[in-house]
Amino acid sequence: MTNLKEQIHIDLTAAIRAKDSLTSGTLRMVLSAITNEEVSGKEARVLDDQDFITVLNREAKKRKEAATAYDDAKRPELADKERAELGIIQAYLPAALSDEDLAKIIADAVAQAAADGATGPSAMGAVMKLVSPQVSGRADGGAVAAAVKSALA
Repeated sequence: MTNLKEQIHIDLTAAIRAKDSLTSGTLRMVLSAITNEEVSGKEARVLDDQDFITVLNREAKKRKEAATAYDDAKRPELADKERAELGIIQAYLPAALSDEDLAKIIADAVAQAAADGATGPSAMGAVMKLVSPQVSGRADGGAVAAAVKSALA
């Protein structure tokens, strides 16, 4: 077991002992998603921490979308529950990149792509290939793509 999965197990045990149903329920859902990811495909595999972060980001995105849907349906109590679960999940995610850090990473990638001969909007793929590994799990993919597009325009 990797460190992140072990930590989630430890925190789940503590939440169960503290009778914290929200935290224990959320961590059980996260562990279930992790287990599903481990056994998906043709054969079972052991996930590393980066794979766990990918699963956690997926679960966080589900909570954000559900909270928005509940807000639109005028169900604030359910939206609040989804946001509380999102807060629990985000505690296990790495800190998000600031806008300045993201802009610097993108500027460096644009400069490197330009040095390799890729310029203008057609360099989007080359720049994203350079930026994606650096921001994986720490920034929203859609926001990164929009920032890259505006930097190339």
